[in-house]
Amino acid sequence: MARIEASVVINRPVEEVFAYVDDEGNAPKWESYILEEEQTSEGPKGVGTTLRGVGRFLGQRIEFTAEITDYEPNRRVTEKISGGPISLEETLTFEPVEGGTRLTIVGEGETGGSLGMAERIVIRMFQRDVEANLARLKDILEAEA
Repeated sequence: MARIEASVVINRPVEEVFAYVDDEGNAPKWESYILEEEQTSEGPKGVGTTLRGVGRFLGQRIEFTAEITDYEPNRRVTEKISGGPISLEETLTFEPVEGGTRLTIVGEGETGGSLGMAERIVIRMFQRDVEANLARLKDILEAEA
């Protein structure tokens, strides 16, 4: 089981950070590996909501699907994501802190057998990407202040 974790403090209120991140149309703006993402189920977002997207992983275009398994507005979102060589459960936690919001992303998953020996390298690359994505999100949201 592979695990990554990264967090950032964004100098914006929890409600603003959550609203921006929760809008899948914003994902390509701050997540480098997301090319497009859209909700595929009807109704308001919550547990059971499904999404589909197109991403880039190791230079290859992949299609993925996701289902929200935990959803507490302004607190936490957990998605089970599958597609390409990885199956991942990702939890985003939004915590009010002095001066803003701490956003923490924890991803745990399994890589497909095709990665083999390169798995550790891929996990390190993914960790760096997540950290860079959080820095980009911080820059975007703080610039809007």
